[in-house]
Amino acid sequence: MTVTRLIARPLLASMFVVGGFNALRNAEAMAPKAAKVTDKVVPKAQGAGLPLPDNAVTLVRINAAVQILAGAALATNRSPRLAAGVLAASLVPTTVAGHPFWEESDTTAKSLQLTQFVKNGSVLGGLLLAAVDTDGKPGLAWRARRAAKDAKREAAVLTKTARREAKLAKAQLT
Repeated sequence: MTVTRLIARPLLASMFVVGGFNALRNAEAMAPKAAKVTDKVVPKAQGAGLPLPDNAVTLVRINAAVQILAGAALATNRSPRLAAGVLAASLVPTTVAGHPFWEESDTTAKSLQLTQFVKNGSVLGGLLLAAVDTDGKPGLAWRARRAAKDAKREAAVLTKTARREAKLAKAQLT
């Protein structure tokens, strides 16, 4: 692992570990803000067959636990691509619920919420990059293309060999 990844992953993850512990400690206080999003999203998710609780406090706690666990995984380089993807997915509802700048009428509060919303958008971009970072190794798509190319080449060699063998066998019969 490069020094950049060694430093960047824990730095990126720290926001989620700290924020997750804060959300666990203050779940009841955060629930009303979260309810604005969960009240819209949970019924749709339940309709799609996902077993989600209705209680906003419970959902805040689940999100906090997910952020702590995925943040720790990213920081310690345990499945960093998966961890970054999970964090990215958890950041979207957190940002929408936590920083609704469009609801603010006070210009100072609106500016503060907009700054936090954009900051989270920037962190989301970093998480997306981390989610596709193969650490200098070929990704799955490249490996699949390479395997297909190798299989095609091997099939061509086998076909050529089979034709040659058939020609030799035919020559021996005549």
